[in-house]
Amino acid sequence: MVSITESAQKYLTELLKKQDCEGVAVRIFILDAGTPKAETCISFCRPGEEKEDDEVKQYEGFRTFIERHSIPFLEEAVVDFAEDSMGGQLTIKAPNSRLPKISGDSPLEDRINYILYNEINPGLAAHGGQVSLEEICEENVAVLRFGGGCQGCGMVDVTLKDGVEKTLLSQIPQLTAVRDVTDHSITENAYYK
Repeated sequence: MVSITESAQKYLTELLKKQDCEGVAVRIFILDAGTPKAETCISFCRPGEEKEDDEVKQYEGFRTFIERHSIPFLEEAVVDFAEDSMGGQLTIKAPNSRLPKISGDSPLEDRINYILYNEINPGLAAHGGQVSLEEICEENVAVLRFGGGCQGCGMVDVTLKDGVEKTLLSQIPQLTAVRDVTDHSITENAYYK
């Protein structure tokens, strides 16, 4: 479930004290949970705004209400606070927000998408790129499509072979190969031309 670091607990306790509302708490939930558009959210929860089926966790200085539907997607989530020269930043990282945590029994498509969304795409995003699963062909070949800064990129073969393919094949033994069906002649957004 959600883990809140000591620095985040201290920050949230101080933040809640500044609210002009007796009994204000924190609510954690995910909008569009289980989709590529998932957004992990943390908000104030004034008395009466909590939901009947929320899971409640008591910390030393405050309570947290966790939306019941979001719980499977918040597994391994971490709320942290890091001080910096501008004061600091509260962050919440939820690696399972876009897809529920999967198991060896999960469909092949779900396991591939899980790795793409949670392990591969965050790295590609640094170059404005992403990769998605188009289909799984006979003999368990994953057919992928690159987009954004990866479409037309001069380094896409390296990314495919040394990054994406290596990661997928090592974590999903049932896969036999990975293929790219992207039209790389379109280079307007390519990171490397």
